[in-house]
Amino acid sequence: MPDHSIPPYHSAEGYRCDVPLEQVAEALRHNGFETYVVPDASRAKELFFEIVAREQPASISWGGSMTLEEAGILRALEEQSQIPVIVTGGSALSPEEKLENRRRALTCALFVTSSNAITAQGQLVNLDGIGNRVAALAFGPRSVVVIAGKNKIAPSLAGAMDRVKNYAAPMNIRRFADIQTPCKKTGRCHDCNSESRICNVWAITEKSRPSGRIKVILVDESLGY
Repeated sequence: MPDHSIPPYHSAEGYRCDVPLEQVAEALRHNGFETYVVPDASRAKELFFEIVAREQPASISWGGSMTLEEAGILRALEEQSQIPVIVTGGSALSPEEKLENRRRALTCALFVTSSNAITAQGQLVNLDGIGNRVAALAFGPRSVVVIAGKNKIAPSLAGAMDRVKNYAAPMNIRRFADIQTPCKKTGRCHDCNSESRICNVWAITEKSRPSGRIKVILVDESLGY
């Protein structure tokens, strides 16, 4: 019997885009993003640390991401001791400490995150709760690495925004037991005015300026939401 307590969330399959990753990679490169295509999360993690070794950043931080957790990158960063890490979340920090560290992360040397969606035309599309993740993507850290699974690819900007609002955000909010929003109940966006709303700041990154500041690792498997 189906579990009717679970809202009818849109299917990830319904947002699948069959544009080849290499085609998306070429569009991203055309827009100034240093772009790689890798077969799986394990290779994405290896490549990320190859970039870290190459750049030797003075500090590293990140934006909240299920993709980074699934790839094992966050744990590996916290376990290493060679490079100072600015931790922006977790139960060990108070709300005040999290907010202060998110401010500090805007001036770290290397920032790693995912993207809520990437268009076939080579745009990064993100929707943030308080804006710290998209702020770092736009300006501040000298280098940014974006890791995204093939499930994040969308055929167009409109398709990407629909995916973020009506699939990624409702799926993401389910992780937080203490947050109640209309989309958590119905599985689709209601453009709500909830204090707990996680969709507040859009960022559409058309180009990487300077060229190569943002590196994109496309993964040929599904990761995150």
